[in-house]
Amino acid sequence: MRRMDTLIGVLSIALLLCFQVCFAKEAAEHITIPVNVGVVLDAHTEIGKMGMKCISMALSDLYASHGSSYKTRLVLNRRDSKGTVVGAAAAALDLLKNVEVQAILGPMTSMQANFVINLGDVAQVPIISFSATSPSLSYTRSEFFFRATLNDLSQVQAISAFIHAFGWKAAVPIYVHNEFGEGIIPFLNDALEKINTNLPYRSVIHPLASDDEILKELYKLMTMQTRVFIVHMPFSLGSRLFMKAKEIGMMSKGYVWITTDGMTNFLRLENSAIARSMQGVIGIKPHVRVTKRLQAFSYRWRYNSQEEASIQDLNIYGLWAYDATIALAMAVEKIGPRHFSFQKINVSNGSMDLDSLPVSTVGKDLQHALVDTRFTGISGDFHFKNRQLDTSIFEIINVVGKEKKVIGIWTTENGIPRNLTSMSGDPILPSSAASLDILWPGDSKSIPKGWVIPTNEKKLRIGVPVKDGSKFVRVINDLKSNTSKVSGFSIDIFDAVMATLPYYVPYDYVPFENADGKSAGSYDDMIYQVYLGNFDAVVGDITIIANRSNYVDFTLPYTESGVTMIVPVKDKKQNTAWVFLKPLTWDLWLTSVCFFIFFAFVIWILERKSNEEFGQTPPQQLGTSLWFSFSTMVFSQREKVVTGLARFVVIIWCFVVLILTQSYTASLTSMLTVSQLEPTLTSIDQLIQDGVKVGYPKGSFVLALLRHLNFNEANLKMYHNMDDLHNAFLDGRIAAAFDELPYMKPFVAKYCSKYTMVAPTLKAGGFGFVFPKGSPLLPDVSRGILIITEEPEMSKFEKGWFGEQIICPDLTTTTSSNRVDVNSFWGLFLIVGAASMLALVVFSSISLYEHRNLFMGSGKSKRIDPIPTISLSNGSEEIEGSCKDKEDSVINHSQQNSMSRSASVEDNEEM
Repeated sequence: MRRMDTLIGVLSIALLLCFQVCFAKEAAEHITIPVNVGVVLDAHTEIGKMGMKCISMALSDLYASHGSSYKTRLVLNRRDSKGTVVGAAAAALDLLKNVEVQAILGPMTSMQANFVINLGDVAQVPIISFSATSPSLSYTRSEFFFRATLNDLSQVQAISAFIHAFGWKAAVPIYVHNEFGEGIIPFLNDALEKINTNLPYRSVIHPLASDDEILKELYKLMTMQTRVFIVHMPFSLGSRLFMKAKEIGMMSKGYVWITTDGMTNFLRLENSAIARSMQGVIGIKPHVRVTKRLQAFSYRWRYNSQEEASIQDLNIYGLWAYDATIALAMAVEKIGPRHFSFQKINVSNGSMDLDSLPVSTVGKDLQHALVDTRFTGISGDFHFKNRQLDTSIFEIINVVGKEKKVIGIWTTENGIPRNLTSMSGDPILPSSAASLDILWPGDSKSIPKGWVIPTNEKKLRIGVPVKDGSKFVRVINDLKSNTSKVSGFSIDIFDAVMATLPYYVPYDYVPFENADGKSAGSYDDMIYQVYLGNFDAVVGDITIIANRSNYVDFTLPYTESGVTMIVPVKDKKQNTAWVFLKPLTWDLWLTSVCFFIFFAFVIWILERKSNEEFGQTPPQQLGTSLWFSFSTMVFSQREKVVTGLARFVVIIWCFVVLILTQSYTASLTSMLTVSQLEPTLTSIDQLIQDGVKVGYPKGSFVLALLRHLNFNEANLKMYHNMDDLHNAFLDGRIAAAFDELPYMKPFVAKYCSKYTMVAPTLKAGGFGFVFPKGSPLLPDVSRGILIITEEPEMSKFEKGWFGEQIICPDLTTTTSSNRVDVNSFWGLFLIVGAASMLALVVFSSISLYEHRNLFMGSGKSKRIDPIPTISLSNGSEEIEGSCKDKEDSVINHSQQNSMSRSASVEDNEEM
């Protein structure tokens, strides 16, 4: 029995030990390693409360779903930054030195993060912020700073694309005066410059500005032309700004308000006052795809937040806080269970706390794990690109009532399609921006033009030049009333253009003159007054040139362009005794004489045996042939040609002579009657080489142009007006003058017989109106110029000021020679030469054929053996007698023919 009890006792002890071993093993398998993580948030702000709650929910969800597989557990150590940079720095320092946290979630603002990042670098601890958005933080180049939110720079392209879609040329940023507000401005300015939109003014609001200070700044904006405003500030400050803007009428028709995501993400319209003050506002914010997981999380958020009325609605920053916490927990788990410790730094007594910060032994491994972490979170695809989040999709919302209506989506690939379903289509262009369904401030559906005349109704100061005798701008001062009457061709054009604008623009003409009524300077000086802001525009005969465009903008030209040279003309009429030789050049004279002699030779060859009119002796034949040839010039030849070949040559020759004589007559007539005037000088190079005096208009850019052409400064003489120019030519002060086409054409038309314009015409931009850089009036005024120049009204203005333009004869053709040279007739000479040679070849062939028996007999005699001299002599006498008989026969036959022709002529005369 005792043995049985002993056995039972031993078995019980063994069973108990077995159970203890099993439970100990199972407990060992579920042991987790705690990892301290710091959280630095503003505990009393809405975003701080929302962030803290999302961080807690993230850990709860993660470990509930992966509790059995995760060996690490994040332990949150909360610290309140109290909304200050110092508070955030003190909290981070305490967490790193005393708690030895392996990572810090936070801080909230860019100003706080800027200092905390440095602490993280020293301790080699990752700093993960889900709300610090300033682009300046990217320049820290810290390996341990992770931005679990978007860089403000990412939304700049979306804002500029929206502004470009509507063609607005100016916008004013209104931003908070801190690192968050100022960080985006340089990048916004660069993006808008690429679309030719400038920032004429930057409105800065202090974070603690009072309502009066906000009103003061808004009143300043009301006095400006620009009506497109970009608001970049926290919602708490921005809502006050819009309520004050509503009070003073800046939320009415014609205004454009665009908010960045820093305000749009926190936009709450439950408050009726805020909703009413923000009607028509356009907002930019990141696009978040709505998924079932996000909907479930939002439902849990609302359910858990019912008892916490101080927590606002969930927004994108809460989603980023949730996903950032998940990413940190996954990265800690990825580096595996290990001893998470710090390495102490030995420092001397009296050193600062920063010098004694411990260094994490796993900081670099955790940093690499965070870089490699990628998953699909509730905010979408979550991964760090260059240690910050990146997105290429932004929503464009429109405040309508108490709703945030999504009117479009911007993507880097497609611009602004209407919605995600049309993202494969083309981007919205300025011409089709009206397709966006937008309610603008003032409950307006019409697209604002982006600028207006300031509300103080200050008239534009339009500067005009003072120039005596000018028909483009004429200023008449009334000393009694101390007023100036301005008129002229340019003034009429500008008035007509302003009348075409779809809005009213008040303006006054202000002469650019001194107290004595004289011009206050050159045209460049007057244009520079626009750059200085003393004039709102300049109207007159202002030439568009590149140097001036560096300071001001020009409209399209309203006159033709170019700088031309005018010179006096001289009488070119030939009064010499040898003028009759001038129509033809010497080479043509010599060629013609040679061909006349050649023609005589050909006729002599062809007619000497068949036509007795060409004489019996060789001298008579030569004289008759030359007489016949030269008499064809006046078609007075009396001799007749009897052979067909000669007639063929004569017909062609007469045709050539006819053209030659007619050309000679026309050229001689032109020299004696038509071309009587020619320029005294014909080229710019001639002016420079001869060193003649050259005139230029006072106050014009032409002087700089002549200097650029290397004219001697001593040879350049100034004239004041067109009458002074005429007198300068008469007095011999100048031999040529340079001025613009709009001046020179009326001048030459007035003195057609005295002056002429000589090519080349130097290119210039024409006359245009001057406006400040980026003036919103410029596109509409240029469009008005096109309207006026295409209508008959332009011709009416020209006739009214310059009269009917007399068209002077163009003398440019007279600068070239009127003489006819051989190049004009070489084809005809070739034809007559070829015809003559052909006739000679045919004639020679016929002659050889007719005397073939003679040549054949001569050939046979050469093949006979030598014979005695007597027989050869007898044979020669026989041949000679035979040839003589034939010659007598030919002569008798010729005499008979001559007698018959004489008888025929006598019969004709009797008849």
